[in-house]
Amino acid sequence: MLDRYKLVIFDLDGTLYEETDHFDYYAEKLKENVAASQKDMFSLDYEAMKSGRHIVQIGKVYDVNRDLVLTMDPMTLRVTEAHTWEGASLSEIQTHELYPQVLSFDFENMIAIGDGWWYPFVCAKHHGVVDCYDSYVATKEYMVSDDFSLVPLAGLVENIRILNGKTQTVVVTNSDADDVARLFRELGLTGAFEHVVTSAKKPAQTTTLFKQLLQQYDVQPEEAVSIGDNFINEVAPAVLLGMDAVYIHPQRPVVDHKKVRVVTSVVDLF
Repeated sequence: MLDRYKLVIFDLDGTLYEETDHFDYYAEKLKENVAASQKDMFSLDYEAMKSGRHIVQIGKVYDVNRDLVLTMDPMTLRVTEAHTWEGASLSEIQTHELYPQVLSFDFENMIAIGDGWWYPFVCAKHHGVVDCYDSYVATKEYMVSDDFSLVPLAGLVENIRILNGKTQTVVVTNSDADDVARLFRELGLTGAFEHVVTSAKKPAQTTTLFKQLLQQYDVQPEEAVSIGDNFINEVAPAVLLGMDAVYIHPQRPVVDHKKVRVVTSVVDLF
């Protein structure tokens, strides 16, 4: 299926591997900085997010300063709904007054919840943690220790290498270069891709990056596909440019768009 494209763009986290233990570790490190009176509620909120019982979900946006959870149209980046942390809905008038413009993300005050990394972060921000960086660094150190390991998805390495012999493959990820190098070593993917874009700042820079890649590889949009587990980050920008997209989601939600295919795992594509 993928070898019919001239350019295949993969996300990394949640796409080329599916482990989540490091997110729980990150949550525990952040919890250490939560006030004693809030620790139990922090844990309840985090577990509710993971099980889909919380208003905070992947694909939503968290406004740190207003402590509001936003739903937006991924094609236009305009807010369509706003909810309190507890799930109460703001009126349409209130929502429009607060968010009349297209959203922009700075990953500190306006957070696009792109993957499991953001659940602990958003939960910590809501419960009063000001600085999350030390907890993040501690989690990265854990991920290079003997206590943590990634299990490559069955057949992924072989199929990626076969695919790379037939077309042009690129990884575009928000992870930094050191993290990507380590993850690739763990997954056996070192050297498997023609090009890797790190620290991509998706979704803010996704459209710009995709345009650059199409130009760099001299490919028309309809000859390219974007593959990822975040609709805002990887799917909507691709479709708006005229590319195809593959949306990875374990529950396989219905997406009624002719240019979007939904799968439960990247290995389903092989």
